[in-house]
Amino acid sequence: MNRVRIIGGIWRSRILRFPDVAGLRPTPDRVRETLFNWLGQNLEGLACLDLFAGSGALGFEAASRHATSVTMIERDKAALGALRANAQLLGGERLHLVAADALEWICAPQRTEEPGYDVVFVDPPYQSELLSAVFLHLPRLLNPGARIYAESATPFSQPGFEAIRGARAGQVHYTLLKQSE
Repeated sequence: MNRVRIIGGIWRSRILRFPDVAGLRPTPDRVRETLFNWLGQNLEGLACLDLFAGSGALGFEAASRHATSVTMIERDKAALGALRANAQLLGGERLHLVAADALEWICAPQRTEEPGYDVVFVDPPYQSELLSAVFLHLPRLLNPGARIYAESATPFSQPGFEAIRGARAGQVHYTLLKQSE
C-alpha cells in the first residue's frame, strides 16, 4: 500500500493509504500546499468536486479545511475501496463518494439539476485526453466565481477559461482557472 499525508486543516498529518493503480499519482505535498495557499486555508461554505479522485489527496485536503461538501468521483474499484476506508477512518461526513467514470458522470443529464460546485479538482491520468474533454462539460456544474484546479504533464489552457495562477513542480504542471467573463 502507498501512503499520502494530509498537510493542513483538522486532519493535518493524518496518513491515508491507497493501492497501486495504473496512472494513480497523488498530488505532491508542496503542490497541495501551494494550491491551498491560492484557494485559502478555510473552504467553509464551499462545495468541492474531486474528479478522478484516485488517492483522495485533494478531496480529503479540502474536507480537512472545512469544505461544506466534497464529492469524490472514482471508477477504479480498488482506489474507491481505499477512499471509503479512509473516509470512514477520518469520520468524513461531508464526503460523498461516487463510483463512476468522471467524464460520464459530468455528462449525465441529471447533473444540471444538482447544486453547483465552487471548487473543482481535475487531475486525470496524464496520458489521456480527458482534461480538455472534462472542461468542455464543466461549465454547467459551476457556481458563479468557481475555481478549477487542473494538473497535467504539460502546461494547460482551455478556451472559455482564464488562468488565475499556475506553476510547475518537477514533472507536474498545475493551474488554477476560472471561467472567462
